[in-house]
Order: sequence, then structure tokens, then C-alpha cells
Amino acid sequence: MASVNGETENGETETVVRRLRDGMVAGVLSFPLTSFHDDGSLDPDGFRTHVAARIATTPGAVFPACGTGEFFSLDEDEYRTVVTIAVEEAAGRVPVVAGVGYGWAQAARFARIAEEAGADALLVLPHYLVAAPQDGLVAQLEQLAARTRLPLIAYQRGQVAFTASSLKRIAAIPGVIGLKDGHSDLDRLQRLTLAAPEGFLFFNGASTAEIQARAYATVGVPAYSSAVHAFAPEIANAFFAALHDGDDKTIERLLRDFYVPLVELRDRVPGYAVSLVKAAARLRGQPVGPVRAPLTDPSAADLAELTNLLTTGLDLVGAAL
Repeated sequence: MASVNGETENGETETVVRRLRDGMVAGVLSFPLTSFHDDGSLDPDGFRTHVAARIATTPGAVFPACGTGEFFSLDEDEYRTVVTIAVEEAAGRVPVVAGVGYGWAQAARFARIAEEAGADALLVLPHYLVAAPQDGLVAQLEQLAARTRLPLIAYQRGQVAFTASSLKRIAAIPGVIGLKDGHSDLDRLQRLTLAAPEGFLFFNGASTAEIQARAYATVGVPAYSSAVHAFAPEIANAFFAALHDGDDKTIERLLRDFYVPLVELRDRVPGYAVSLVKAAARLRGQPVGPVRAPLTDPSAADLAELTNLLTTGLDLVGAAL
């Protein structure tokens, strides 16, 4: 395989890139929820049950302790537990890409924990709070890459948005293997894909990525993360199969009757991108528990609407609540 950064890659990185590339065409990218007890404490057994059920539905890769997994609310010991369990349950069947974030110094601490836990790669979540120039965004990845042996996938959303020239620079950093995009600016994204070296990986990381999956695919980014997979893998996998097969009728039925109403409900309250997903998982009997502050669980009225919507989505694909 050609190098993604202009230098000779080590065998481990080559293997991770190959496995991720294979997974991207085989299934959605799964972002499991982190399970908490009602008192807010971590529920390792609940998380093990949840992540094992996700892996059993053959996603392309599993991404524990990322945005959907409430990385921002985990301490280092909890993070170690979550990543370790994900690695144990994956058992080499799918790549495990752990989230890291904040500034590079703190991200490096999480990276060391992920290495020790056996993760295959890291998703570098947007840094904390401050806006930064392009030189700083590149330096953030340089500093982290120098402190971990694990391959890095940069995540641009919020205050992080790379230019084409910066994309070339981060792709040249040894160990940086890809970019996840959450901005949904297809003009910018097309410029980034054209600027990238051969073999560099791109992922659609838009919120409820299925809504824009066809559009992303037109600029060369067919792989996407699926929050729906965390509570209804039947729906997520049916959509993925329809997209892969070019079944526009099924795609549009699922978009019209399930995904678009889900997004409209999600957009009502800040944080619903996670708390609605968690509530839906609880409706399916998954032991994920509540969200942690500053997120809040859905209101009774929104939960009732979510229940009806979930029933509709499962009916569309012939599955039961």
C-alpha cells in the first residue's frame, strides 16, 4: 500500500489503514454510548453489553469514548475502562478507534491510556474552547503525533476547519492517516480530498450522517459514522445496504419517514444529538442509563415522539421494537 504521508509507514499503521479502509466499505462506523448508572457513575457491565451488541452487527469499526460516547464527561480511569472493554469485546474483529481531545498535552495522556488498553487508532476530537489559526491546528496534531505510536484521524468540526494547504501539512505528519468531517461544507471538503495524498482516509462525520451520505459520496467520501447504529442497527444497516446498492427508493423512504423527522426532533434541544440516541437505546432495552450533565435526558413529550418515530423506522425495515 502507498504511504499516506510521503514516508515509509510502519507495518502496524499500514495494517490499521487497511483494516479501516476494508471496514469503510463493509459497514457503518459505530459510535457506542457510554453506560452510566442512575446516580451518574460508570456502568462497566452495561457498557460491555451495549458495545458487544454493536460489534455483533458487523460495523466497519467501533469508536468508543467519542462524542456520542460522552468523552467530554469521562475521567481518565473511566476512559481506560471504556476503551479496554471495547477492545476486549472487539477481539480483533473490527478496528477500535478511541477518542482523545482537549489540548495536545491532555490528549496525549488519553492517548497513552488508549495505547495501553490496546486501541488500534485515535480520533482527535476538536480542541477545547479557543479558536486557533491554521498553524496552530497543524501544530496540535504534530505535538500529539510525536507522543503516541497510534495512528491519528483528525476530526474537523466546530472551531476546527482545515484549509487545503493545511490538509497537505497534516497528511505529511507521520501517523496522521485520515480526516473526519463534521462541517458538511462540500465545496471545502472537495478541495481537501483533491489536496490529500493517495491513501489518505476521509469520513463523513456530519450529525445524523445518513441525511447527507449521498452528497458526501459525490465528493469521494462514502464512509460515514452512524449514531442510529447505537440504538437501531437494523435501520442503520438497511440504509447502508440501500446506499451501497443504489436503492434510491429505500433511501428516500427511510430519509423521509425516519431520518428527517429524527433530525427535526434532535434540533429542538441542545445536546439531543447524544441524549436522544441514549433514550432510544434505552427504549430498545440497552443498559446505557442516563446522560451526564451538562446534557439532559429528553422530556416526556419528546420521548413519546421518539418512541413513535423509532417504531416507524423499525417497521420500515421489518424489525421489532
